[in-house]
Amino acid sequence: MSPYSRITHAAVHLPARRQHVAEIEQLLHHHSPSLNLPTGLLHRTFGLEQRTVADPGDLPCDLAARAATRLLHTAGLDAADIDLILFAAVSADVREPANAHVVAAQTGLSCPAFDIANACNGVINALQVADALIRTGQHRRVLITCGETLTRLSRWTLTRDQLRTGLTSLTGADLGAALLAEASPLPGITGSVFVANSAGWPAATLHDPHHAPGHPQGLHVDSEALLDSFIDLDVQVTQWLKEQRVDVRDLALVCVHQPSVPFTETFRTRMDIDPAQIIPTFPHTGNAAAATLPLQLAHAVRQRRLTPGDTVALFGMASGASAAVMLLRW
Repeated sequence: MSPYSRITHAAVHLPARRQHVAEIEQLLHHHSPSLNLPTGLLHRTFGLEQRTVADPGDLPCDLAARAATRLLHTAGLDAADIDLILFAAVSADVREPANAHVVAAQTGLSCPAFDIANACNGVINALQVADALIRTGQHRRVLITCGETLTRLSRWTLTRDQLRTGLTSLTGADLGAALLAEASPLPGITGSVFVANSAGWPAATLHDPHHAPGHPQGLHVDSEALLDSFIDLDVQVTQWLKEQRVDVRDLALVCVHQPSVPFTETFRTRMDIDPAQIIPTFPHTGNAAAATLPLQLAHAVRQRRLTPGDTVALFGMASGASAAVMLLRW
């Protein structure tokens, strides 16, 4: 039994295709000409410049498997070295069986597999589960995978009344991500806190068309209500950080869920985070949902911004509403 778990590797698969904001607005105008929206609205509202778009034949698990394969190659590991695989994403190939089985089959893994779902906090919850399983000696290497194809949730046909809850759907991104958590004799994941305000769940919904056919279909996000659902959650998180005697300004890297530039900036200001501590991903990728945090970690590794012993915080936020902080030592 190892007393600690540590994130040792991060990898992403970014599709080559990019959809620039002008193209998105042109498509919206083509499908919803009666809206007559001003040019540049998406950039002014969300800070979006472009988003990543998967090939039509690629499914979420395909993107996740490519990221996982890249991670295994970089880590110098074989499929047999992994003893648990998790899949955590908003997107999914299937509702039955677990998508983790699909990713495992594509990457040649034969270990146990299951999914974890909590909207955009899926990956940080998967890390929570992996940390617990490693600390209790049930697993030694846990591969966490994520595949998002959120561009396919874009609502192109909107009325003026639907614009408030539909515009956000045009910011979603497609990509795959993977993290490896391993048993370690030294502290890696050093602490975490998870809080929720479940009364806020109606603010952002994607109903299952098979099991909730009478509900509005597609992604509906009431941005104002969603922001309100997070009120007091950041207060709880701040209090926890104080109890841990953590000053965010002392951290080498702060990974923050990024559903838009204004949202990220508001959170950064409220938490007194230095802009230099954050790696911006939303403007050139879009809303990567559950893949946002591993995307930032992978960028940090590629840019050599992390060295052994650096302290990192992961701030997760998801519709529901739920929030989380996980403290790491790299």
